[in-house]
Amino acid sequence: MKNLAYIVFFIAQFAFAQNFEQGNALYKKADYKGAAAQYEGILKQGKQSAEVYFNLGNAYYKMDSVAPAIYNYEKALLLNPGYKDAEVNLSFARKMTIDDIKATPRVGFSKMLYNATGNYHYNTWAWISVSFSVLFLLLFIGYYLAGTTLIKRIFFIGMFVALFGLVVSIGSAVYVKSQKSLENYAIIYPEVVTLKTEPREAAQDAFILHSGTKVNVLETVDSWKKVKLADDNIGWIQKHDIKEINDEQL
Repeated sequence: MKNLAYIVFFIAQFAFAQNFEQGNALYKKADYKGAAAQYEGILKQGKQSAEVYFNLGNAYYKMDSVAPAIYNYEKALLLNPGYKDAEVNLSFARKMTIDDIKATPRVGFSKMLYNATGNYHYNTWAWISVSFSVLFLLLFIGYYLAGTTLIKRIFFIGMFVALFGLVVSIGSAVYVKSQKSLENYAIIYPEVVTLKTEPREAAQDAFILHSGTKVNVLETVDSWKKVKLADDNIGWIQKHDIKEINDEQL
C-alpha cells in the first residue's frame, strides 16, 4: 500500500509540474487566457501554491482583469506573506482600481502596539520565540557549567534578556494573530456595485464600489454580506458580488 501511495503521489506531482509548465509556456506566448485556464485547472485539483496564484494573477493582470488579478496576488501573499514579487505586482494591480479609499489611521496605544508588532506575520514571531527559547536553554547550560562567578553572572543576565525576548515575542505573536482573526478580506468582482444600508434589496443605497476594491467581511445574513472598508464605512453587499480571500473554494 505504501508503494501505491508513493506512485500516486509522484504521478500527482508530475501532473502538477506538467500543467504548471504548460501554463508558463502559454504565458510566454502571450496566450494569457490559456495560461489562466491551466493555472485554474491546477487549483481545481487542490494543488494550491503561492507560485500558482502569483502566475495566475499575472495572467489576469495582462488581460486587464483587475479583480481576479488582485484576488490571486492576495492569495499568493496569504500562503507566503513574504512574497516580495507578489507584493510589488499587487501594488501595480491596485493602481488599476477606481476607488481611492484612504485607510483610517490608528491612534494612541493601538497605533504604537501595531507599529511595533504588525510588520511581522505571527508565524515569524513564533519562530523568533523559538529562537529565544533555544538561546535561553543554551545560556542556562552555560550558567550551569561556568566555573567562575563572573561568567555565571554574565550567563545569568543573558538568561533574563532571553526570557524577556521570549515573553515579548510570544505576546507579539498572540496580538498579531488576534488582529488577523478580525480580518476576513474579500475582493469586489463586478465593474460597479451598489451597497445597501441593510441586507435587503429595497434598502437605501449606502455607496458605490468598483471592481478590485478590497473589503473586510464582518457578518453574513442570508445572501448578504456586511462589509467594512479601510475608511470604516460599512454596507451590505450580495455575496455573489465578492470573492473571499480566505475561502478555500475556488
